[in-house]
Amino acid sequence: MVARAYTVAFEGIEARMVEVQCAVTTGPPTFALVGLPDKAVSEARERVRAALQSLSIALPSKKITVNLSPADLPKEGSHFDLPIALALLAAIEIIPKDEIEHTVALGELSLDGRLMPVLGALPAAMAAAEEDRALLCPRASGAEAAWVGAAEVLAAGSLDEVVRHYTGQAPLPPARAGEVVPGPSGRDLRDVKGQERARRALEIAAAGRHHLMMIGTPGSGKSMLAARLPGILPPLTPSEALETSMIHSLAGLLNEGGISRQRPFREPHHTASMAAIVGGGKGAKPGEISLAHNGVLFLDEFPEFPRAVLETLRQPIETGEVMVARANAHARYPCRFLLIAAANPCKCGYLSDPSRACGRAPLCGEDYLGRISGPLMDRFDLRVEVPPVAYSDLDLPATGETSAKVAARVAQARAVQADRFGPGSGLRVNADLEGEMLEHHAAPDAEGRALISQVAERIGLSARSYHRVLRVARTIADLDGEEAVRKRHIAEAVSFRLVSAKGV
Repeated sequence: MVARAYTVAFEGIEARMVEVQCAVTTGPPTFALVGLPDKAVSEARERVRAALQSLSIALPSKKITVNLSPADLPKEGSHFDLPIALALLAAIEIIPKDEIEHTVALGELSLDGRLMPVLGALPAAMAAAEEDRALLCPRASGAEAAWVGAAEVLAAGSLDEVVRHYTGQAPLPPARAGEVVPGPSGRDLRDVKGQERARRALEIAAAGRHHLMMIGTPGSGKSMLAARLPGILPPLTPSEALETSMIHSLAGLLNEGGISRQRPFREPHHTASMAAIVGGGKGAKPGEISLAHNGVLFLDEFPEFPRAVLETLRQPIETGEVMVARANAHARYPCRFLLIAAANPCKCGYLSDPSRACGRAPLCGEDYLGRISGPLMDRFDLRVEVPPVAYSDLDLPATGETSAKVAARVAQARAVQADRFGPGSGLRVNADLEGEMLEHHAAPDAEGRALISQVAERIGLSARSYHRVLRVARTIADLDGEEAVRKRHIAEAVSFRLVSAKGV
């Protein structure tokens, strides 16, 4: 007799359907598992055997063959335990075959039959909904999977509960979605003393998702400014929250099934490896750039990152996705993030501080910031110097705007962009503008066009830089509530490109 159960294998955030076929035939008593399983999947035989014995279910003295189809798709992870157990139970006629064929199952079995939580319940629920099937998962993963309202989610605590459900003794109730997790208390921009130009750059970056480079002496407030960026960003839309949470589900970052509406803020250390930043390792897991999808990626001490790691950022910045290719795995992850980079002007950090002398100026700054390649530096829409704050200014009362007031302007500018582009355009913010859409929506008036032409000729703007200036000018106009891009918008956008990788 052949019985079938269904589960998924993950390729990036895509969950591909896998048919688990179990055949019990005459022959020597063996338990074979085929279909390109990895070590964790191969070990499922022993976990399933022990879990069934805990239920006083003895395996027949026959040949048991489990095939994971399609056979050429790599199978990784312990979540194959539950579907293998279901197919086997159906093959020996303990649970009805027809019932499990309408279910996608995933879960790890302990030796006493308990179901342990696994990664990827949310994208698995999305795949189940597309196949018009229910999802069966461990109880600890049910709240996460239930966020996909299009699929019925059944969450069980043990294999015994699963058997009782399919035999009609004790049906499982549908799982409920977890709570919306409140974001951490925001750090307020009002805490920042001075740095008006950097605050303005932060507002523009938030409004249009423009990448920002901050260069300044140690202690000038670069990290402090970056940490306050999430407080002025609008919350994730429902579709963005689900999309971001699918990536976090694969990384095991969803706590108790809760989904946050606050945008991610990732700040990896400069010693992080390429696999940690871009993605990779066993199973080609998502990296920091994907975990920051729809949020902020803050790279402090930017020149200290390995050169190879920095150069890998160039393509994801342009395309908004990354292909992690390894010998045994290929995975594609979205990575539309707002990049905030911070750097000292030189190795010692005091090249631009008039009160301190840098003994190797100007070569110190050229050598240090020269670690950032020209093509990568060209991808920063905004570059700003963050000068040191005088001690006397630190004792003065705060005079800047609060994060709430700035966030209101950012939200209004984002709303203008959403209305302008519409839901069917595929565009979300001004940073996505390109081609005809850029020429149509960001074309400056006559005075603005004359100014940018002069600037392009004088400082040698590349084609990429030219377009990025237009995008930033469009965002500045949106913040001002104006439909047309005028000369002053172009002038301000150009002013944020005058800090170069050669120093400040």
